[in-house]
Amino acid sequence: MAKGHRSQIKRERNANKDTRPSAKLSYARVSVQKACFVLDAIRGKDVQTALGIVTYNPRYASSLIEKLLKSAIANAENNNGMSAENLYVEECYANKGPTMKRVKPRAQGRAYRIEKRMSHITIVLNER
Repeated sequence: MAKGHRSQIKRERNANKDTRPSAKLSYARVSVQKACFVLDAIRGKDVQTALGIVTYNPRYASSLIEKLLKSAIANAENNNGMSAENLYVEECYANKGPTMKRVKPRAQGRAYRIEKRMSHITIVLNER
């Protein structure tokens, strides 16, 4: 059981909150594996280089990640007062989301299951 009053517990929980600017895209219609190809390319890069990489990457996930990266940069500038020149991609990862199950008819009356996977993509920035 937690010690202290409810307001004290909330104060302690909010004190060690992560203050780094971030953006999260939930229920993206792309699998984790396909999103990670693009995320691995931008991890650790400064935001200008990362934007260049995702802009000219032909994968579908790169268009989603480009919008997410621009959103994280805007969060850093507006909410945290950071300048875009000093920012870099500290963390970026994709977690597994729910899977939509669909059925595809096959020969001789059989039905094959098709799994349309989703992912939750997160980008965390920081200043150099």
